[in-house]
Amino acid sequence: MAQVIKMPKMSDTMTEGVIAAWHKKVGDKVKSGDLLAEVETDKATMELESYDNGTLLHINIPEKGSVPVDGIIAIIGNPGEDFAALLSGGAAPAPKAEAKAAPAAAAPATPAVDTSKIAAQVIRMPKMSDTMTDGNIVAWHKKVGDKVKSGELLAEVETDKATMELESYETGTLLYIGVEAGNSIAVDGIIAIVGKEDADWKTLLAASQGGASTAPVAKTETTTASVATESHKTAETATVANNNTNGRIFASPLAKVIAKDKGIDLAAVPGSGENGRITKKDIENFKGAPAPAKSTEKTATPAVTFPAYVGEEKFDELPISQMRKTIVKRLSESQFTALHIYLTIEIDMDKAVEARESLNQIAPVKISFNDMVIKATAAALRKHPMANASWRGESIRVNQHIHIGVAMAVEDGLLVPVVKFADNKSLSQISAEVKDFGGKAKSKKLQPADMAGNTFTISNLGMFGIEQFTSILNTPEACIMSVGSIKQTPVVKNGQIVAGNVMKVTLACDHRVVDGAVGAAFLQTFKQLLEDPIRLLA
Repeated sequence: MAQVIKMPKMSDTMTEGVIAAWHKKVGDKVKSGDLLAEVETDKATMELESYDNGTLLHINIPEKGSVPVDGIIAIIGNPGEDFAALLSGGAAPAPKAEAKAAPAAAAPATPAVDTSKIAAQVIRMPKMSDTMTDGNIVAWHKKVGDKVKSGELLAEVETDKATMELESYETGTLLYIGVEAGNSIAVDGIIAIVGKEDADWKTLLAASQGGASTAPVAKTETTTASVATESHKTAETATVANNNTNGRIFASPLAKVIAKDKGIDLAAVPGSGENGRITKKDIENFKGAPAPAKSTEKTATPAVTFPAYVGEEKFDELPISQMRKTIVKRLSESQFTALHIYLTIEIDMDKAVEARESLNQIAPVKISFNDMVIKATAAALRKHPMANASWRGESIRVNQHIHIGVAMAVEDGLLVPVVKFADNKSLSQISAEVKDFGGKAKSKKLQPADMAGNTFTISNLGMFGIEQFTSILNTPEACIMSVGSIKQTPVVKNGQIVAGNVMKVTLACDHRVVDGAVGAAFLQTFKQLLEDPIRLLA
């Protein structure tokens, strides 16, 4: 009998997996324990083994495809076995019952409302940029009851990139404003209705928002193409409007940009907007000659010409890895739920530099400054346990064990392996463990167990020359420490200005758990340990 292979949950935070590679193809014999595929989770690339014997009948997800946890990825069974019912969930005999139930479901349908005879048009929020999802009405330039002409400025809209002008494409009376100034609305949401004064705009609004028939509504909605055609006919028969007052030409900012790009003289364009104001539509429909080149005085120097362009716009669309998706999801949740506060302190690293040189002469492995930071952090956490706590919703968990997460950059994002019981380990042990984690991270060999259980996290960008930065909390932890580079800086010692080695660290705290005074006390202890590193060996 055919068996469904579903995507297993390979880590506590996994919601979906990507098939990195298939090691079997349809028709291959499969034994229990055979490697079926490699699966990329939010934390690592792991092997997926078969738990059944048989033939691989069907592959439901191709390589590089993603599937949620418990989603079907393959079917194993006997050669020639029918597996169609398994893909559909085994609900084959349902169509007759559904056919009988269909009339009953259709009964409560909403009656169609014909809006084709309503002399009004719905104005919707346009998509003004490729990333825009909603717009904020900064200001209305018309109020309900005002007369509106095609091309007139209706409102100013703040998008995700700029504040832009929203022009009317209809002529009539402003009958309805759907969004007050200062409020936002999604792209394609109804922001206004323009039409005849006696038009039944309430019915049109209800039909546009509700379940009325869509065909009549489509007739009443604004179509830029038809309006543009009508405007073009008007522009051909009309003379140039008087849009130049005291030498000033009235035109929308977008119209000016397009005219400049096309080489069109705005003075030659008839404006269809209020008081002859030139709109984007007027520029697009203008059929006159481009603006004549300005005459220049004769000079001995020949004219210099430049190419119309100097490059080509290119880009690559990169698929989002599972690791990147998880980073975005978890850090977004942390950024907007935890109450972040930041505390920064400077540390005199002169003695730490000397101590490291001495230790590396006798240590079995090379000790880094980051290893010393991890050891000092663990010792400071033992003295300040609230910095080693976590937020649990209905309670605060104060951890008695000290597990330090060490953030490591990899090609696809960021991994945080954990040095467990760091306060009980020597500098050499910590150094060896961190180096081992670094190798596994680069080769994607870290396992979920290597990255679980951290109670405090350290992120160090000092090796990249970054002097100071802040990190987003790795919830539910209450603290994460950002470590900068060691920089030679003029300092005052014994009344003299001398060169000193200074390092800045910034502690991000969840204010729900750690108050500023608690975080400051932890940093003071951490500073004292690094400024007198012999205490780390005690």
